[in-house]
Amino acid sequence: MNLDDIKAFYFIGIGGMGMSSLASYLNYIGKKVSGYDRSRSFLTHKLEQEGISIIYHDNIDLLPSWIYSEQCLIVYTPAITKNNNKQWIFLQKNGKKNIQKRSQLLSLITKNKICIAIGGTHGKTTTGVLLGHILKITGKNITAFLGGISENYQSNLILNGNDMFLVEADEFDHSFLHLNPNIACITSLDQDHVDTYPKKDNLVQAYIKFSQRIRHPYKTIFLCKEESYYSLSKTITTNIIYYSILKKEKGIYYSNHIYIKENKWYFDFHTPKETWKNLTLPLPGYHNLKNITAALAISDYLKLKENEVRKALWLFKGIHRRYSIHFQSKEKIYIDDYAHHPTEINALINTIRKCFINKQILGVFQPHLFSRTKFFEEDFARSLEKLDILILLDIYPARELPLYGVNSYKLLDKIKMKNKEVSNMSNLLNQIEKKQFDILLTIGAGSIDSLVYTIKNWFHKRYG
Repeated sequence: MNLDDIKAFYFIGIGGMGMSSLASYLNYIGKKVSGYDRSRSFLTHKLEQEGISIIYHDNIDLLPSWIYSEQCLIVYTPAITKNNNKQWIFLQKNGKKNIQKRSQLLSLITKNKICIAIGGTHGKTTTGVLLGHILKITGKNITAFLGGISENYQSNLILNGNDMFLVEADEFDHSFLHLNPNIACITSLDQDHVDTYPKKDNLVQAYIKFSQRIRHPYKTIFLCKEESYYSLSKTITTNIIYYSILKKEKGIYYSNHIYIKENKWYFDFHTPKETWKNLTLPLPGYHNLKNITAALAISDYLKLKENEVRKALWLFKGIHRRYSIHFQSKEKIYIDDYAHHPTEINALINTIRKCFINKQILGVFQPHLFSRTKFFEEDFARSLEKLDILILLDIYPARELPLYGVNSYKLLDKIKMKNKEVSNMSNLLNQIEKKQFDILLTIGAGSIDSLVYTIKNWFHKRYG
């Protein structure tokens, strides 16, 4: 299949982070684009402003007539297939042949161009968004499909030419095995997506297959030295470049000399040939330093100039829902974050403890997926115990049906702390108002972000 032969695209689940950037790009290059999503959001509103028609009901009578053309491709996200979507079921039953996963379309778009793919259980969005920003600021002819919304561009898409593509390599449902990048990066190999990878080795084997898909020119993969890559690195025939934090080793990229001054983080970055001193860390935390080291390593490998990369770091405004500070006064701080895995929650709370010493933290956590909550129940409990006060919301199901015996009350019982409770979304603000805290932290990958505006307004009204 050739992209030039496809004139129109219909996206089922067009408002998703990965789907919306593709829809926006195709509309930008002159293709006819439309789609369905179950609810309105910032991303669907943005697409509609760009002239893309979106329907919000899966009634098959609302499908546009042109989707039956051989020149139209139906694009879907795997989450749709598990939610009994009427449009999806109808198109499957009625023999519509031109149907592809989002990852297959991403492969089609990037197959004849230089492609950089960022993968890993944690950190791929931070690494990818920062690298996309650096490549744009330094004048690279690039299109970047981002896994989060860049605060610099208020978008999950960076358009600055099409000589090179930057993508996020999503391991869920083996999506990244459709890609053939020239340069890849694996930020971490922690177990996740247990519905796809029941065992850690299943995940490792998938990443081995991914590494075998890297092609010339470049044919290079960046691996983090701190992670457990023994079984991976032993089987990779691709050129491996390692990066690290706090680890001085000849011939690898690493960052060290971290210090905090007036709540800003600074560090030195070492290439195999030189040192870039006193760089600003745009997002706090050792986990973010690891991700930023990856982005800097790839930047140097692509021969970007230090002064231009330094400028890009200075101008970087962050990523939506990655350590997003929505309110800060002498009395109170409100931070929202996308963390939805125990490792991510640990890193987030440890960073806040480092930045704000001896502060009372109230955390509101919405577990994401029944399968993840069940599998990591003990790990979630230990992570959440790092908070002073905890409010658990009901589990956000996303693509899953409920699992018997898996709920927030059962998770709450595992958590060894006094100040803990379960609340629903509608009563959350009332519960927050009753608590004594210095920092409020909302955490999760589900619908918890829909409360951010309301909570932020409450802070401004109450604390000025």
